[in-house]
Amino acid sequence: MSGLLALLDDVAAIAKLAAAQVDDIAGQAAKVGAKVGGTVLDDAAKAGAKAAGVVIDDAAVTPKYVTGLPAARELPIIWKIARASFFNKLVILLPAALLLSAFLPWLVTPLLMLGGCYLCFEGAEKIAHAVFGHEKSYAEEAETLDAVHLEEQRVKGAIKTDFILSAEIMTISLAAIESDDWITSAVVLAIVAIGITALVYGAVALLVKMDDAGLKLTQIGRLAATRAFGFWLVKSMPAIMTTIAVIGTAAMLWVGGNIIVHGLEVLGWHWPYKTIHAIAVSVAASASAATGFVEWLATAFLDGILGLGLGLALMPLVNLAIAPTFARLFPEKNVTPSH
Repeated sequence: MSGLLALLDDVAAIAKLAAAQVDDIAGQAAKVGAKVGGTVLDDAAKAGAKAAGVVIDDAAVTPKYVTGLPAARELPIIWKIARASFFNKLVILLPAALLLSAFLPWLVTPLLMLGGCYLCFEGAEKIAHAVFGHEKSYAEEAETLDAVHLEEQRVKGAIKTDFILSAEIMTISLAAIESDDWITSAVVLAIVAIGITALVYGAVALLVKMDDAGLKLTQIGRLAATRAFGFWLVKSMPAIMTTIAVIGTAAMLWVGGNIIVHGLEVLGWHWPYKTIHAIAVSVAASASAATGFVEWLATAFLDGILGLGLGLALMPLVNLAIAPTFARLFPEKNVTPSH
């Protein structure tokens, strides 16, 4: 009997240990999830607020890959991209992040800054294309390729872009995890990867099918209000997609600039962070209400201006040197610098 009690006591101890581990994992997942989701009132220094901008960009970028393709292929294409995103995050990037954390932790900040430079470049290039109109539109591209080859090309481009954004998200999430236990880190990163991918591509699926849903409502709606709502959905979707694209571009510049500023702070160059912080505090002090939000907004604006300047400076380097060199080294990849 005493042996049985001892065994039960050991089982209870193991159960408590497991429960503590699960609680630690859940706590870390909640912390990183809150940081990755972010709110507009969070401190811009929080890693998750940075990741939120990457997530917005990911969601804003993806719908364009189904432009000009048959409506019946929209959801299958999104699923192809989402499936590749799950694979990239869970099979490639998650182990790489754990190895990085274990053996090269000093490399996390430089990698974050490299990703920040990429975001600044992408945001600046989007603005340049919008102003000067040098980018070939996806509708024009759809007219020059048959549906099969167009879909194949779009999926490859989307997966490439998703991999870059996923790497940034996973690196930011890794920097946000406070536990030193690799099992906890692995589970938290997996939760973040699955949650963000499901959120992004679920939202994208809803967006790209919204006009179809609106059209259906105009056809089968029994009430005039229902048919009017469907008509509004169809008419408003282009403006909604444009708004999302603008938000995505702004988020890229803000997040990219913020990552660079805080990376420089970590590496010992404090002037950019202190200057932006001092200006933001001064602006907030002049506000009569919501000073915390005003300070965040001023910080985000200044980070975005810095990000735009850096992105514009990087454009000649990337377009005239890095991209052509990479294309010569890897011609089969047919890599272009932008989405």
